[in-house]
Amino acid sequence: MKVGVLSFAHVHAGGFARLLASMDGVEVLAADPDTDLAAPGEVRGKDFAAQLGVNYVDTYEELFAWGPDKVVVCSENVRHRALVELAASHGADVLCEKPLATTAEDGAAMVAACRAAGVRLAVAHPVRFSPAYLAVRDAVRSGTTGEVLTVSGANNGYMPGARRRWFVDPDLAGGGALMDHTVHLADLLDDLFDGAPATDVYAQTNNILYEADGEVPVETAGLLTLTYANGAVATIDCSWSQPRHHPAWGGLSMQVVGERATLEMDAFDQKVHGFSETSRSGVELPYGVDLDALMLREFLFPGAGTGAIGVTDGEAALRSLRIVTAAYESARTGRTVTLNQH
Repeated sequence: MKVGVLSFAHVHAGGFARLLASMDGVEVLAADPDTDLAAPGEVRGKDFAAQLGVNYVDTYEELFAWGPDKVVVCSENVRHRALVELAASHGADVLCEKPLATTAEDGAAMVAACRAAGVRLAVAHPVRFSPAYLAVRDAVRSGTTGEVLTVSGANNGYMPGARRRWFVDPDLAGGGALMDHTVHLADLLDDLFDGAPATDVYAQTNNILYEADGEVPVETAGLLTLTYANGAVATIDCSWSQPRHHPAWGGLSMQVVGERATLEMDAFDQKVHGFSETSRSGVELPYGVDLDALMLREFLFPGAGTGAIGVTDGEAALRSLRIVTAAYESARTGRTVTLNQH
């Protein structure tokens, strides 16, 4: 199977490329021609491909001439639409980095283009492959919890602009922490509620954490309150609040309160925690599964992985994106916003 990697802009691009190259029966070719927006010191293009040990071509035209079966889009958020539509025009299935797009209009156009071309559009939401989430999902769907009443979720992490500056450019990223970190939990809730839509959202954001920095012109903290058509109420903390030098990038946790049970999960806390006297700092030794690897394998070979869950499709990702765009409107106006999921 031939798999193309389109752009190294995203912080996950290198990890995806390495994982793909390690899979039996998978050939990888990368192209990263749009490096004009990279900040000084960021390694991109042919040099980054050499570090990863993957084959490289200078243009997307050369990559598609190679005839990829599937592609992974890892560009800046604002460039997702153009690359997804390009892949669809060449008949290649697409796994697009999250969020799907920076506007609901672009997201809907991407879904429509892939549907018209008869190709698959998937979006990179690896947390739904977490064993912790799957246990919560099983408990809810089996009726163990009873009707879900409330959900409280948090997706906190590093401020990613330190690795790729475009993450803090509102034109390229579409926003800040709200755009970056809302969608993972929105996707889990979309799956947990079997597609029942959010009906309204109220959101607040601020930039207090990096206010003194002066180089982060987007929101770095956010809190959303969502009401769903099934009556459940959810909150999402989507902040870039992890300290710069913490040993872990961040995490994702969720508490689900049902009529008969309360469930708690932490998607990334499969670790042994300790302290190093030598370095005089905390130590974290992870032992959990690689969620990116599970997601990529399911994208390439549907049903050949765990079989417990599929990769997020374009329609589900569009529902999550519409939550984000409504949240920005709410934060701007100070009012609850009713969602239109059509």
